[in-house]
Amino acid sequence: MTTYSIHVVEYATAPDNPIGAFLNGKYNAGVCPILFGFIVIRGEGIVALVDAGFDWELHDKKHTSGLTVDKWESPAKVLQSLGIAPADVTHVLPTHAHFDHLGGLRYFPNAHFYMQERELSDWVWRMSLDSRFRWLTSFVDSADILECIDLARKGRFTLLKGRSDNVLPGIDLVPAFDTHTAGSQYVVVRNSARTQADSWILAGDLVYQFENLDGGDAEKPFYLPIGAASGSAFNLVMTTHEMIEAAGGDRTRVIPVHESRLAERFPSATSEYGLKVIELCLGDGHESVLPSVEARAAAASNR
Repeated sequence: MTTYSIHVVEYATAPDNPIGAFLNGKYNAGVCPILFGFIVIRGEGIVALVDAGFDWELHDKKHTSGLTVDKWESPAKVLQSLGIAPADVTHVLPTHAHFDHLGGLRYFPNAHFYMQERELSDWVWRMSLDSRFRWLTSFVDSADILECIDLARKGRFTLLKGRSDNVLPGIDLVPAFDTHTAGSQYVVVRNSARTQADSWILAGDLVYQFENLDGGDAEKPFYLPIGAASGSAFNLVMTTHEMIEAAGGDRTRVIPVHESRLAERFPSATSEYGLKVIELCLGDGHESVLPSVEARAAAASNR
């Protein structure tokens, strides 16, 4: 039995980004596109997102000014591709607190959030330092941190101390301390009780591109850590191995959400907003959403 359907729903794109930020040591390799997307896990009455996206409308333009972000659309629009609304989201699993993973908290009024306690407390500590240390708070918005605290006060934000299995049925949250950020985590979806080979690893920013998983060498693959990290490259390499092992050794089941080539590896369609909907897997009894995405896009183009 396969419990969950998993989709990547693109909500924004950034066409020109330095490859050196994604592949350690590739500092003169030029630029590449990235996507920004929600990973949506649906089944058994659960609608869970991995990460909350960023809030272009409210306070994140200052963070995206150097990324040439285009085609941003709100969760209300892009989640229509799956027939859901932001209010239908029951849980959000932020992998870390960077603006593009935590900035959209306000869009999901009925969701409960789960993040590593170390991630939140470390950002509070960093923000207490004087301006000489301001690089350490790059890509985090203090308003997002304050909102996390307010949600915790309201009983809607759970802070975890380490690995937490079955946070949702068959879904585990695994810490990757001192890697991309101090308290990053990744999500394991054990989509079948029968075999580890039906697990999916939703990596957040622990992996940016396919080359992080194989070094770009299919014959003799090796782990190439990301370039943009405040923690240890050693820890990133060891976490990459850990994630692939958790996927039964199948690198293609470790999903880098910013990888623009996901649509080449998995079935996909382009929505009426010019953004991708990528179908990683379908739960038992679930039908593909891709034909309806294509139909709406065709109808919009004929208006």
